[in-house]
Amino acid sequence: MTAKPSLSVIVPVLNEDDHIVPALQALAPLRERGAEVIVVDGGSADGTASLAKPVADFVISSARGRATQMNAGAEIARGDVLLFLHADTRLPSEADRLVVHGLAKSGRAWGRFDVSIQGPHPLLPLIAASMNARSRLTGIATGDQAMFATREAFNAVGGFPEIALMEDIELSRRLKRISAPLCLAARVTTSDRGWQSRGVLRTILLMWRLRLAYFLGAKPDDLARRYGY
Repeated sequence: MTAKPSLSVIVPVLNEDDHIVPALQALAPLRERGAEVIVVDGGSADGTASLAKPVADFVISSARGRATQMNAGAEIARGDVLLFLHADTRLPSEADRLVVHGLAKSGRAWGRFDVSIQGPHPLLPLIAASMNARSRLTGIATGDQAMFATREAFNAVGGFPEIALMEDIELSRRLKRISAPLCLAARVTTSDRGWQSRGVLRTILLMWRLRLAYFLGAKPDDLARRYGY
């Protein structure tokens, strides 16, 4: 019988055939040190699930929706700590030790990494710095920052709210009632493809409007439609 992993990395995917293999190969050192990697496919039509199977511990299917998929992965995870990772985000090499030891030493129940955004646009470093500073100030994390939580805390707040958008914001709000986040200065690196698809400036303005609308009470389904889901 294999030892219970201390860390479970949960990767929600949808039509990621161009990215899933290198994303999972980057997690191989963590798996060698005992972490498990769970891929949750939301109905890909491009063979993502088949490509993931040789380089993950578990590949499962669920209904489409990032929150739904991450909750499905958490249900089968065996680790005491759950880390939620986008397919276009890369963890620092010692991520497993930083997370597990950091939570234990700090007594915090959850946290996130600082982020850098990979791409040529000159505003991307400023955007990343702003995200990191805002997160430290507010205690709110985003999915791009590779959020993590103890299983106990994640279950205590009911997991991700299964809403169409802003599930990371809402989870942060709920987890803040248990503890402040552990804000790791080590950086994850995320792709700029989400920013470049609409244009960097346009995406910044759109996200500001959507977040403001959410904090003022707008429905996540309406925000998702405005975002383009």
